[in-house]
Amino acid sequence: MVAKQKKPAETGQGLEIDILKVTYGEFTVCILGRTPLIYNRVNEKVKRTLLLPSGKKSAAEKAMTLKHNPPEEFRASVYRTSEDDAPTRLVFPTLAFKGAIRSVATDMPGAAKAQIGRLTYVVGDYVSVYGIPKLKMDVTRSADVSHTPDVRTRAILPQWTCLLTVRYVSPLLREPAVVNLLAAAGMMRGVGDWRVEKGAGSFGQFELVTPDHPMVINLMKTSGMAAQDAALESPEAYDTETLDLLDWYEQEVTRRVGRQEVKA
Repeated sequence: MVAKQKKPAETGQGLEIDILKVTYGEFTVCILGRTPLIYNRVNEKVKRTLLLPSGKKSAAEKAMTLKHNPPEEFRASVYRTSEDDAPTRLVFPTLAFKGAIRSVATDMPGAAKAQIGRLTYVVGDYVSVYGIPKLKMDVTRSADVSHTPDVRTRAILPQWTCLLTVRYVSPLLREPAVVNLLAAAGMMRGVGDWRVEKGAGSFGQFELVTPDHPMVINLMKTSGMAAQDAALESPEAYDTETLDLLDWYEQEVTRRVGRQEVKA
């Protein structure tokens, strides 16, 4: 005769469940741009138009209104801090770096995009970025049916660096694995506009270096708050094509203003 095994509830003994202790791991790493960083903040003018659209303009009103103002669009394209005691004027959303880590997981063996997104995050909303912004103008295509061409002005940092603090859930992830993901994200994803992730561009790539890297030291010495404020106030063209467009724009504005004064 086989004896019937009693259930734990019948013997007064409860089931033991082992819960894995979860903690946070954290590390700070120095990011150095391998390719220029293009800022892609949405213009305040565009935001306000979306919030409260203006009525249609007549032909005369359109003729009197400038479609673009490159210096203003250049300044509007960057993320900046209003705190004068910050190390830099320019900042960048940390979500861009988290998004790069999360996205690159799809190309890395043993990592799942959704899981990495849940187990990692970058500390803070924005990170201070060292680098001198220059004005870049490009002919782009709009997202409408006709893909109407337009000229877009943005700020670009030819050289840039920042200090990034990353947190991860331990022991589900270990620091070397997260560091490897971040390094891969810098090579295969990037941040900012025309980044590698989009396929067509090669901007926004970065690498992980030590804080004593010569380029990092130089950028932190020469491209902090004061230098960035000066560059935003008096923008310099990034390349020859931008310089030609900017020179023509300034001459044309002067000519049109003079013509209106003569008519008046």
